[in-house]
Amino acid sequence: MSKLALLGGEPVFNNKKAPEELFKWPIITQEDIEAATDVIVNNKFSGTDLTTKFEAEYAQWQGRNYGLAFTNGTMALSAAMFAIGLGEGDEIICPTKTYWGSVSQAGCFGAKAVFCNLDEVMNIDPNDLERCITPRTKAIMVVHYMAYPCDMDPIMEIAKKHNLYVIEDVSHGHGSMYKGKKVGTFGHIAAMSMMCQKGFAAGELGMLVTDDRKLYERALAYGHYERNNDNFILEADELKGYYHIALGGVKGRANQLCVALARGQLKHFDERCAEIRRALDYFYDALEGLPGIKPRRPDASIGSHLGACYCPRLVYKPEELEGLSASRFAAAVSAEFNGSMKCGSGANFNLHTHKYFRTFDFFHSTEQKPDDGVYDKALDASDHVYCISVPWFKHFEKEWLDLYIAAYKKVVENYKDLLEGDENRIEGQWYGSDYDKDYTKKNA
Repeated sequence: MSKLALLGGEPVFNNKKAPEELFKWPIITQEDIEAATDVIVNNKFSGTDLTTKFEAEYAQWQGRNYGLAFTNGTMALSAAMFAIGLGEGDEIICPTKTYWGSVSQAGCFGAKAVFCNLDEVMNIDPNDLERCITPRTKAIMVVHYMAYPCDMDPIMEIAKKHNLYVIEDVSHGHGSMYKGKKVGTFGHIAAMSMMCQKGFAAGELGMLVTDDRKLYERALAYGHYERNNDNFILEADELKGYYHIALGGVKGRANQLCVALARGQLKHFDERCAEIRRALDYFYDALEGLPGIKPRRPDASIGSHLGACYCPRLVYKPEELEGLSASRFAAAVSAEFNGSMKCGSGANFNLHTHKYFRTFDFFHSTEQKPDDGVYDKALDASDHVYCISVPWFKHFEKEWLDLYIAAYKKVVENYKDLLEGDENRIEGQWYGSDYDKDYTKKNA
């Protein structure tokens, strides 16, 4: 039995470092460079000629009637909230573990975020949704977290039952499938980030898609003053008379340098996703059945799969490894990588723990916003969902995949050696990461 590198043994990656091309993203071709150069040389940054073409191309690829580009994903999600009429006194349900840009904008509309528990794969738990619904609930914000498709059938059934809008945040889930259908095509409207590190990477860009013409027009009027006119506003009668001003008071028009990159990425996106899945499936297959770690991938037998596999993770089960903390496990894997890469534990902190959602008053009202106890609202389950990061492979290279597999297997096989000295294994409570532990202590 080999000694773990964290405890002084020889690392799996001893004098070995994987080639940069295995992880480099996005993949930029000469065609991409020429398209970007054309924007720069001809000063097309602020136009819409390339943007409108890309909007149509992306909507067709996504399988929706309308597409609308924005400066970034957070702006696109804000436009989706405006489109559905989210307003003062409304509530919008969101999973607690996600990036703040999924739902923090609700406060700018006078609405409140209500947080839902997570299921074991860190997505919104449909079984907890109805607990969160009140007479003030307007919508559900579904986040396909780290590319894993949410269980959309029960979510849509609950939304229909209670007459709620569904917004899909697809910032992590480009190309992911749920039962044979792309995520982003289930809800009334969907929005997504295309920033430089996402699965669909195009610099700094956002997209919104929908089949509803009125929702599209409202989203357009929110941040696209140059298209808020008779040529585009055809069905949303309540918008007429407000032409030529962005109704959100924001300028959401996309930078066409990013649009040029996005058009090139879209041409090759499906084939590149297939290569990424091939590599990750091989990696996951090798780890399947090991105690403590469970590959986080949907059921392919029902037509579900990851798209670009953004930010892949293993579900971590400390109870299967005698309570070994996720942070200790990740540190041991990192040591086996020997500096070539870092293995992390945890993910975004749970939003319900942040003071912003408890007391921040965007409108500077004279009365202090009360802390209504959202921090304590039956969200304990979400504090015990742990994960471990895995490499985001962009190519299938068996030699290197086998080395990364060996690192995780070695830690699982020798986990008992890590129990002593595990500072986070305290009285049976195991934190998802060092960050989760420190943040919870500071904000409790």
